[in-house]
Formats: sequence, structure tokens, C-alpha cells
Amino acid sequence: MTTHFITAEIDLQESPVQMQQAIEAELQKRGEPLRWAVTGIDADSQKAQVEAVVTVAAEANP
Repeated sequence: MTTHFITAEIDLQESPVQMQQAIEAELQKRGEPLRWAVTGIDADSQKAQVEAVVTVAAEANP
């Protein structure tokens, strides 16, 4: 298992619950999120900058 620091841009949502679900869905595509934080908001483009640490299962060596 390895850990990776990633950043992602997420479209702003109408409610905090929808925002959390959108963030977690995007991070799940890249691994299992350990922690994440919204680190910036761009009001013009309606995007949130998210930084996260995710774990990824190591592939078995043949």
C-alpha cells in the first residue's frame, strides 16, 4: 500500500452535503482517502481546490 498526495478541482455544489459527496466521489477514483481539505475557492469558475492524501493498494509482482 502506498500513499499519494493529490490535488483536485471540484465544481461547487448547492449544499455542504452535496459538496462533500462530490469531493469523496472524485477522490475515490484515485484511491482510498485518508484525509482531505478544501484549500481554495475560485468564485469566478465556481471551483473548489481540494488537497488530499489517499492510499492505493500495491500491485502484486508476478
